Amino acid sequence: MSSMLSTEMVTVATETTEAAPVQNVVDTVSHEVEQTTSILSNLFQPFLDKLPELIFAVIFLAVGYFLIKQVMRFVRRTFERSNMDGIMASFVRSVIKIILYVLLVVIVLSILDVPMDSIVAVIASAGVAVGLALKDSLSNLAGGFIILFSKPMKEGDTVEVDGVIGKIEAITILYTRIVTPDNKTVFIPNGVVSGSKIINYTDKELRRVDLFFGISYENDIDMARTVLMDTVQAAPETLHDPAPEVFVSSHDESAVTLRLQVWTKSENYWALHYRLLEDVKKAFDRKGIAIPYPQVDVHVLENAEKSEEK
Repeated sequence: MSSMLSTEMVTVATETTEAAPVQNVVDTVSHEVEQTTSILSNLFQPFLDKLPELIFAVIFLAVGYFLIKQVMRFVRRTFERSNMDGIMASFVRSVIKIILYVLLVVIVLSILDVPMDSIVAVIASAGVAVGLALKDSLSNLAGGFIILFSKPMKEGDTVEVDGVIGKIEAITILYTRIVTPDNKTVFIPNGVVSGSKIINYTDKELRRVDLFFGISYENDIDMARTVLMDTVQAAPETLHDPAPEVFVSSHDESAVTLRLQVWTKSENYWALHYRLLEDVKKAFDRKGIAIPYPQVDVHVLENAEKSEEK
């Protein structure tokens, strides 16, 4: 009997000894799981607490983006109805769009409880940094405002700016885009444009073509004047009011220079200019009027020749 009890006690002790490591493993795993859960809970709890605000901020951002699109569409239609200059309308729309998007971002950050003091500080710091890094760009931005509000030129005008001649295609926030007669696109910084001399060739409806023609001293001035006037009258681009004029401009070394002044519409300036250069030369040739080239007459004194021979 006692041997049987001893055997049973040994068996129970053996089972207890074998079960202890298993229990320790279970306890350790449970402890690690609890710790991991606690860490994850601490990490994600702020996110879970902010989740409603985050969802609302995302919804507000999407709605705000849609509303900005609608506002910009309304602004564009309003500018089109008001017949505002295309360049100024484009520039103002760009500025309005930037302002609206900045306001949208600020509102979304405030919804997320980002302190406004921090937002203002960040914007101010960023403004200072951007201002120092992009001072030339800010100069171009200011130049764009000066150009648009002083209106020295408008879309479609043919101008000369900083040595470039071409047609104004657009004035963006930073650059003025000009298309040259040979179809090259030139981007000139607005700061350069606002500080340069601007020649607008098409601002006025009419322009005067000034041409100079030299005739020989042996030719008749009245005949040359008649030929020039007849040639001008025959040109279809010529305007008769104001009336064309021809007068003697100067007495040069090799020619008497006549100045021809004739008015035309601005868009016909170069057509008339090139037509008159060709037609006047042909008319002078038909009438025997010479267009002299520079020449020098050399006179040799007979006494000087004899003294050299001696």
